[in-house]
Amino acid sequence: MPILDQEPSKTEGDGDDLPKLPLPNLQDTLDIYLRCVKHLLTKEQFSRTQNIVKQFGVPGGEGELLQRKLVERREKTANWVYDFWLNDMYLNNRLALPVNSSPAMVFPQQNFRLPIDYLRFAAHLLSGVLEYKTLLDAHALPIDYAQGQLAGTPLCMEQYYRLFTSYRLPGPERDTLVAQESTVMPEPEHVIVACKNQFFVLDVVMNFRRLNERDLLTQLDKILKMAENEEERQPPIGLLTSNGRTEWAEARSFLMRESTNRDSLDMIERCLCLVCLDEASGPQLSDTTCATMMLHGGGAAKNGGNRWYDKPMQFVVGA
Repeated sequence: MPILDQEPSKTEGDGDDLPKLPLPNLQDTLDIYLRCVKHLLTKEQFSRTQNIVKQFGVPGGEGELLQRKLVERREKTANWVYDFWLNDMYLNNRLALPVNSSPAMVFPQQNFRLPIDYLRFAAHLLSGVLEYKTLLDAHALPIDYAQGQLAGTPLCMEQYYRLFTSYRLPGPERDTLVAQESTVMPEPEHVIVACKNQFFVLDVVMNFRRLNERDLLTQLDKILKMAENEEERQPPIGLLTSNGRTEWAEARSFLMRESTNRDSLDMIERCLCLVCLDEASGPQLSDTTCATMMLHGGGAAKNGGNRWYDKPMQFVVGA
């Protein structure tokens, strides 16, 4: 499984003709830093900080040297801050992904009268996701443009084309982004359905044909029935992905010692996305409660094990 490329070069991807991210000059950076920390420090602490910043920014000093290196980096890359941001803000962070890192959003609430209704909705949603992926595969998405002060500025679309092809692999000290594309292995044609804390493979392409919405519903119904078999039920290993990154990396290494576990993890890590069929979490839920369920599933007592946080795209449908 190849490691996902870091900052793309000028000639790669769809951002060749986009304006480069501006690099502020050194003095502006120092002024902004002082304004930000002023309200967090005592007068004595701020005075010491001012002296340190002043020394850092003197002509010929360390600040100017580092600024020159950033200028050189900006000339050689499309986005000078890309790797710094990705590594420092995300991959090096050892905190658990739920709440601390992974975003979530809530779609308009649906009213399901019968159990089959929420499976119909899940099938409809998944069918739409697969249609969207067809656009991505053809690189047919129209360019997005910035709003507000930078209105009209074209935006890089590269992140869209990584939605279904990347995976965050836990590491003991630093996570790694890996890409599913390979010249040897075929691209994945399956999704993982999480139901009752169990994980099922759903092949969405059969005989070179993508499953239609009715076929998807049939498969989801079969998965729901299999998940209700308590005799075959496995431990809720999805909870492990909600742990700290170092702890999850250690647990994953332990699981990888066994061949069945390796095969199962491989199927999960290479899937297009997850569809999480959650159990009912109580009476009518408020928007806030729904949002918390999207963020962390309500913990082990509810649907917290019905997730796999290392995968960028999870679509949660509650009963």
